[in-house]
Amino acid sequence: MSNTTEDNLSTIRAFIAAWSRLDAAELASFFTEDGCYYNMPTEPVRGRAQVEQFIRGFTATWSPTQWDLLNIAATGDVVFAERLDRIRTSRGNVDLPCAGVFLMQGGKIREWRDYFDLGTYMRAMEG
Repeated sequence: MSNTTEDNLSTIRAFIAAWSRLDAAELASFFTEDGCYYNMPTEPVRGRAQVEQFIRGFTATWSPTQWDLLNIAATGDVVFAERLDRIRTSRGNVDLPCAGVFLMQGGKIREWRDYFDLGTYMRAMEG
């Protein structure tokens, strides 16, 4: 694998680990200025500032979270990461299976498409 591929894998590993700190500014810093965060069941969020605001909003009720990286693979500027997101909130708890596809540019996330079952998440948040 090229250095770029290895660097991209390292960046995504660090990004996934950073979620345990729930720092929206830190998480947004992994994105390019025009980066896009696309939770596939919902509308895409474009631009680093908007990504930060979006993360801050939906994690407002979250308490400690841990994202377990199950599998990761990359080819060039595309990284695939299968995870189990262990989310604890004031509304409910969920262990949410997810698969993320990251398109990288210059060591940053240009686009993150996250695939998961929104119903699983919403049912858990009902208490």
